[in-house]
Amino acid sequence: MAQTYEFCSERADEAADLAAKATLDNVRDRELRSEKTWRGLAEQARKTIAEREKAEAIRAERRAADAPVPERSVG
Repeated sequence: MAQTYEFCSERADEAADLAAKATLDNVRDRELRSEKTWRGLAEQARKTIAEREKAEAIRAERRAADAPVPERSVG
């Protein structure tokens, strides 16, 4: 299941909050690792969205270029 940018960003923010509130070093370290991972996943999701939009724009341009030109009646 693909995660959205928003979902991953929210998880990263939650992990950062938990790290800030942690009193134990190992818990803080775990949450900071979690935050880093979620931020990486969020960035990957953002890049995927951008690439999809770019590919769709290219496909739309190709469809427009391949579309038949309506004939004009002379008269």
